[in-house]
Amino acid sequence: MKYLITPLLLLCCTLAFAQDPKEEIATPDFKAFDLKELEGQMEESGRPWLPFLKVSTLSTGIYTLKVGATDRQQPHDQDEVYYVLKGKAKFEAGGEKSNIKEGSILFVKAKVPHRFYEIEQDLQVLVFFSAAEEEEK
Repeated sequence: MKYLITPLLLLCCTLAFAQDPKEEIATPDFKAFDLKELEGQMEESGRPWLPFLKVSTLSTGIYTLKVGATDRQQPHDQDEVYYVLKGKAKFEAGGEKSNIKEGSILFVKAKVPHRFYEIEQDLQVLVFFSAAEEEEK
């Protein structure tokens, strides 16, 4: 069986194994992504998280959780926006709870504990992280 490494797959692998989270991956001025291709890469990886873009001011990825799964993510150092592509669940952040479904848009401030729970339909979420804040010296 032959394996074909596409430039997008190479970019995703590079992002997944980058040593320095502040290191910017070289990207062109414009890049179009195809959701079906990203879904295929995610399925091949067997992982629930597929990062696909990282620049100095933004990083993005797709996060999936199956029905009944436990969301084990920890608070992040960056502000984050979720856009629910598919699925239905509940979401909790900073003590607030919400029912979410396809089309829901969620904002979570940096370092706030949050999670998806009571996942009724497989979730597929597009995630946008802001740049990490510089620590004061």
